[in-house]
Formats: sequence, structure tokens, C-alpha cells
Amino acid sequence: MPKMKTHSSLKDRFKVTGTGKIKRHKAYKNHLLSGKSNRQKRVLSTSPNMAKGDASRLKQGLAQL
Repeated sequence: MPKMKTHSSLKDRFKVTGTGKIKRHKAYKNHLLSGKSNRQKRVLSTSPNMAKGDASRLKQGLAQL
């Protein structure tokens, strides 16, 4: 049986931590930043962990990471 390949778009969008959790990025931080408050931009710059239900679906696509 052949090896499972990593889904190429997922490897750029998500990162697996050392403990196996998946980190993601928040939306709305790419453009039109002058109209957003400093607090909103600061909060959006953090990288939270994926929810457990979503993370289990992503693990198969991130099999090689």
C-alpha cells in the first residue's frame, strides 16, 4: 500500500505542535488594517489551537507532518 501524502494546502495553513495539537491562524488580518483598532489587530495576531472536533478531521490530511 502506498504512503499517505500530506495535503499540500494544509501544510502551509496549519502547524502541529510538539504535543500533537494543531495551531491555526485567525482570519481578517490580511488587508484593510487601517480601519481596525489596535486591540483588534493584536487579538487577531495570536495563533489559537484548533478545536478537538476539527483537529481530528485534519489529522488525516496532515499525516506526514
